[in-house]
Amino acid sequence: MDGGPKCHAPVDFQEEKGPWVSELGPGQEFIGFYVARNPRLEPFRDPTKGKYMRMQLVDRSGAVQARIWEEAEQASEQILDGIPLKIDGLIELYNEELQVQIRRFRPARSGEVRREDMINTSRRDPEMMWLTVQEAIQQVKDPCLTALLRYFYDSLPTAARLLEVPAARVIHRSYMRGLLEHSYELLMLATPLLALYPEIDRDLLVTGILLHDIGKLEEYDFDFDISVTDAGKLIGHVVLSERMVSRAIRSIEGFPEKREQQLLHLVISHHGRYEWGAARRPKSLEAIALHHLDNLDAQVNRFNLLLAAARENGKTWTDYDRMLGRMLYAGNQNGLGLEENSYLE
Repeated sequence: MDGGPKCHAPVDFQEEKGPWVSELGPGQEFIGFYVARNPRLEPFRDPTKGKYMRMQLVDRSGAVQARIWEEAEQASEQILDGIPLKIDGLIELYNEELQVQIRRFRPARSGEVRREDMINTSRRDPEMMWLTVQEAIQQVKDPCLTALLRYFYDSLPTAARLLEVPAARVIHRSYMRGLLEHSYELLMLATPLLALYPEIDRDLLVTGILLHDIGKLEEYDFDFDISVTDAGKLIGHVVLSERMVSRAIRSIEGFPEKREQQLLHLVISHHGRYEWGAARRPKSLEAIALHHLDNLDAQVNRFNLLLAAARENGKTWTDYDRMLGRMLYAGNQNGLGLEENSYLE
């Protein structure tokens, strides 16, 4: 049964995907399929009015805030986090941001929604990325580190998951094959660094690159949306990675204790700072290299995605990004206008 208020005469539900989130504009009425993210009930300011429902509607092009104002508690029984919905909605502008008033909805039926319409996938060639990873493993000379890498990358179930799992739910590489792409790009970034600093232990850094985020295999799950597992919420990928690597090391006979400590230090320190989730700050040349490579790759990827989205929509500037605390300049053929100069920091 369709949910939501029935106080208007909506357009008949259609069978195509419907407009992308990035195509929605103020005043637009639309029907389409989207994934519900973080649905929850909230009380009205006047408690006598009960509760309304808020969520994000998501597809591969982006996310938009949405509200159900009437019969929200009934709707909450049907709308679960991560499920695809068919939406009849109206786009409104609230505090200069788009917001969907959901007029009708129903859970999508089997076969109506394609995952590739809801979650983006890395645009890089997966075969090329996987081959680059395998070549990097072949070049590792330390037999114990080679055995450790083979423990993960020669396992068919693990390899299959590595070819799909995202690197995050939001922010950077929150798309299919995001983790593989991150590993590939770190290997590419490390190549000139290793040439400049031959003092870096190449085998150790490469192994750290390929295993520092291995816990994300247990941190994230995915269907029509990317979700964080209970282990991801309670433990997090830094600790999960350390546990997985430690468990694998115990299965390798004769693995040197010193080598184990060196590698695990890379895993637990790669976030760089305690306030960023590191269990230790980097204390070795390889650890500081991994941290800055990791951060560089994440930040450039984030900037690139924000700028690409702005350019696709014909914008000179991105929307204000709360995480970054600023807008980003996407550029145009005519250069800066006077009104744009005022945004420069």
